[in-house]
Amino acid sequence: MILNQRTLALRAQCEDLVKDLQQLSQEIGHKELASMVGELRNRMSEPFMFVIVGEVKAGKSSFVNALLESRREICAVAPQPMTDTVQQILYGETEETVTVNPFLKKLYLPVDILKDIAVVDTPGTNSIIANHQQITEHFIPASDLVIFVFEAKNPYRQSAWDFFDFIHRDWHKKIIFVLQQKDLMSAEDLAVNERGLFEFALKKGMEDPVIYATSAKAELEGRFDQSNFSAVRDYIRTHVTGGRGAALKLKNNLATSGHILDRLRTDLDTRAEQFRLDTEFRKDITQTLDNQERKSNHHVDLLMENLLNGYDRITRGIGEELSAGLSFPALLKRSVMGLFSKQATITDWLNGLAKQLELQLNAELRNKLNDGVVDLADSVQQMAKLIDLKIRAADTLVKSDSYIFETISEKRAAVMKELQEAFARFMTRSENFNDGKLFPENTTVSPSIAAGSGAAIIGLVLAGVTKMTVFDVTGGLLTGIGMLFAGFTARAQRSKIVKGYEAEISKGRIQMQDALESKLRGYVRTIKGRIADNFGEIDAMLDQEESQILYLNEQHSALKERLKIIDNELEIN
Repeated sequence: MILNQRTLALRAQCEDLVKDLQQLSQEIGHKELASMVGELRNRMSEPFMFVIVGEVKAGKSSFVNALLESRREICAVAPQPMTDTVQQILYGETEETVTVNPFLKKLYLPVDILKDIAVVDTPGTNSIIANHQQITEHFIPASDLVIFVFEAKNPYRQSAWDFFDFIHRDWHKKIIFVLQQKDLMSAEDLAVNERGLFEFALKKGMEDPVIYATSAKAELEGRFDQSNFSAVRDYIRTHVTGGRGAALKLKNNLATSGHILDRLRTDLDTRAEQFRLDTEFRKDITQTLDNQERKSNHHVDLLMENLLNGYDRITRGIGEELSAGLSFPALLKRSVMGLFSKQATITDWLNGLAKQLELQLNAELRNKLNDGVVDLADSVQQMAKLIDLKIRAADTLVKSDSYIFETISEKRAAVMKELQEAFARFMTRSENFNDGKLFPENTTVSPSIAAGSGAAIIGLVLAGVTKMTVFDVTGGLLTGIGMLFAGFTARAQRSKIVKGYEAEISKGRIQMQDALESKLRGYVRTIKGRIADNFGEIDAMLDQEESQILYLNEQHSALKERLKIIDNELEIN
């Protein structure tokens, strides 16, 4: 067949397009489509390909023998089903049979019509051998024309029409219908079935069904006026031979490539949706951690407010008692009374006041701690538990057993599984919820804290931290006040003692506030950071997936545009 230069150039562009399409299919991970595109590439330089399909014993093999005008049986015909392999019949100078695999043979024959066409004879669509239909389906995407052969007596078998849906709906292939073995029916009954087939095809979405009723038996016996094969050959001459088939084949290849691009688009959209879900999941984790950190810090604020209010109430009461006890009348009375009795000296009174401050502060702050730490611990523990629940509930679209997303789904499944397992381990290990920085260097960690388990020790850690902080601060405060009181020698120092007490109280308050805020907020921040550290691998996966999806979308769009340009050129040609 002689092709004009323009058609040759367009075919070269189409071949490059299909080559890149196969690469894109492989990169996306769609093995089935990659295999189909490979078949399409292999057959682009072959003649216009007819694929003969239909049910077992519909007369396909007889139809092929008659179509090729063979004086001998090319495709075996017998009362029982004979076509147990797909047979691709091609032109060859000498007759030769090549067995490609147990399910595919290539027959080379010196038959003139095969210079323009290649014929694929297939097993029945209702064949009991699963591989037959699978291989038949692999030929359909690369076909240029599908000849659907029905038994003239019954063109309504469900399995045949199910296969029609695959050809027409999924691949939009050009189809003509053949009612074979018309010699076994009366003209009236044949007309009824022709009309029924036509109407059924219309319902299936075909715009103008082409139907030929044939008799291979009459054709092979030389009764050409009864066989109707001349009409089939006229169709072939009109649409295929004389150079028209090359352009039509190119058009078919572009249509098939476009359909494959559409299917890849669906895959990319599913992959993008999974990426969106994973990104939303990751954002939700970050937002949950931020929200729980705010809630925990709110509990820190409440705890500090309660502690400081108690601190203020006790120290203010002792301060008022100190100020009153150091007034001139009180001191004079205490001095006079001391002359006549064994009443405690001013030093004894000050020491008693310091002891009273210690007892009242310890009682007040201990009560405040016991109430406030529970709520704070629950809030921090809730942070870890919420993240654990969200990890277990993450949505999955690309299943691990899906061949379409085999690579990405397996990687994602592995990352998510490791995240679940790692976080489960994280939740059970007490060291993840402990922090040596929170404890003074010379303080021995409480045995109850050391023996804690996982997130359950949060309350113990926080109780230990707050108690140590509070009582370290109050201990320093009491020491300072004790030294201040010990220096009292005369009434003239009254103002100095009161101001000194107020300064010590203020300093202690600031120290307590700063220490609690630093340690408690620091603890919340530390736990949040340790939880977030578990997501390093999924973050890396999402970064890689984002760039990969962007790249694949760009490749897909470029191929779509190239296909459109070639198709437009072909219309002009």
